[in-house]
Order: sequence, then C-alpha cells, then structure tokens
Amino acid sequence: MTSTTRPPLPVVVVTGANGLVGSHVVAALAARGATVRAVVRRPGTAPAIPGVEERVGEFSDPAFAGHVVAGADTLVTTVHPLSGDAQTQLEVGYAGTLVIVEAAAEAGVQRLVHLSTAAVYDRRPGVGDVDEHAALAPDDPGDYAVIKRDLDLALSEVSGLTRVLLRPPAILGPGESSVWNTLRPADIARDEAERHAVPEKSFAWVHVDDLAALAADVAAGLVATANDPDDGPVEGACTPVNVAGGPATLRDYYGAVTEALGVEPVWEEGPAWTGQILSDRARRWGWEPKVDLDQALGELKDGLRR
Repeated sequence: MTSTTRPPLPVVVVTGANGLVGSHVVAALAARGATVRAVVRRPGTAPAIPGVEERVGEFSDPAFAGHVVAGADTLVTTVHPLSGDAQTQLEVGYAGTLVIVEAAAEAGVQRLVHLSTAAVYDRRPGVGDVDEHAALAPDDPGDYAVIKRDLDLALSEVSGLTRVLLRPPAILGPGESSVWNTLRPADIARDEAERHAVPEKSFAWVHVDDLAALAADVAAGLVATANDPDDGPVEGACTPVNVAGGPATLRDYYGAVTEALGVEPVWEEGPAWTGQILSDRARRWGWEPKVDLDQALGELKDGLRR
C-alpha cells in the first residue's frame, strides 16, 4: 500500500473470526505474516491456519476482552447480528463491541478496524452518490442501519486508538452465513414476494475477498497514517472509508439469482436510490478491487446451481 517500509509483524485480534468477513480477514492477515488471535464463541471454529491462535470467549465480557487484547497491536471487530431483534443487536453489536474496544484502548492497542456498513448513509431516492462526507441515515431505515450508525458515532468518541470504520455495501462471496450469496437467495427461492424489485435501483456491492484485503492491510499497518483522511487513517482519530466495487443495479443481482434458481423476477416501478457508493478514499489508500461484477455474479450463480 502507501507505506514504504514494512512495519514489524503485528499481533491482531479479530472478533467474529468464524464469520464470513471475519474468517476472510483472518486468512488475509495470516497471509501477511501477522499473528492473529481469532475470537470465537465455540471451540474448534476458528480458521485452522498457521499463525492463527483460537481464543474462545465472549468479547462482551470485560475480563475476557481485557485478556484477549493485552499486548495486541490492532483490534478488528466484525460482529453484528444481522437477523436479531433490536435488543439483540444493541446488546451484541453495539454494547458488546464497545466493551472490547474500550478494553483495547485501555490496553494501549494502537489501531481499531471496525466493520461498519454503507447502510449508515442516507440512501433515499434522489440523494445521489455517497462519499464519506455524506449525510448519515435518518431514524427510519430500520434497526440495523440505525444501530450501526449510532455505533459509528460512539466509536468516534473513543480516545486512545487510531480508528478506521470500513463501510461496505452488500458483501458478495460464498459461505453458509453469506447474506447475499446464500440467505437472500434462499428467501427468493422460497417466497414469490421476495422476488419483487425496482430494477433501476442501485445495488452497491463488494466482494468479501476485496473487503478483507483492505481490512488486513489497515490492521497490519501496511497503510500509512496521514494528516489528511483521503491519504490514510488519521493518527489518533476516527476515519471512515467506503469499500465498494463497480456499479450495479438490482436488475443485475436479482436477474442472476433468479436465473440460477429457475424462477422469474417481478420487476416493479417506484422511487429508488440510483447513486453509487464512492470508494475514492480507499483507492487513494492503495486499495483496488480484484473481483469484478461478472466474476462475483458468476460465482454466485455457480454456488446456487450446485
């Protein structure tokens, strides 16, 4: 990336290490030579990769959180229950994340890389393109967006860490817990009502491999800090960065899924957001997505046809 000298190999703690994003981040960090403490709730579920140490416990437990971050350089937080009710999301995603982040700050951990979401932005019809300066979502787009938005705001107030908020849109990539490759297609296959979409609405997306690559580079210290957030994470500050692939629409996504499933989409008319999630900042940091839309949708269709 933009750093000219390779820093010492870091120790990185990753929460949700057996999840879709977490497992890919763990693998990417290990490939970069980092020592990874992979936090999971069940023994034997962390990626079995050289350099990866499984740590079993609840990151929302202050004692466990303090123990697992001791001596680490970076904390990567990836956990948020997508299907939980508001209370579960608040307890696990919001409060639990703040417990381990505050433990990391107290322990002198240098960096936090937090998996946020582009859902924190206002993407109502007519808003247009969205960069890191765009307005955040109002209070009515649903529990997930609002709670993630409020967590970003809370993390911006935590002191003692260089904080990076990764904001991906829909994350494509195979896996049992993959929302867009597995869970959403299962709903579309099961229920005709789930096949309805406004075809021109933007489908902002990123492949999990590309997302994990940026997360690992930042976590490993391979992206140099800078005074300007457009050039790198700002030392001691909180820097959001969008991580999105090329343009796409719901016609692209629903068309691929329904074709693979052998069902028909139901196209509707109506107001829709047609802007893009702009990732110019990530690219200035040295990131460039490797997986294009055709590859991502081809992988999706192949998985559904098996």
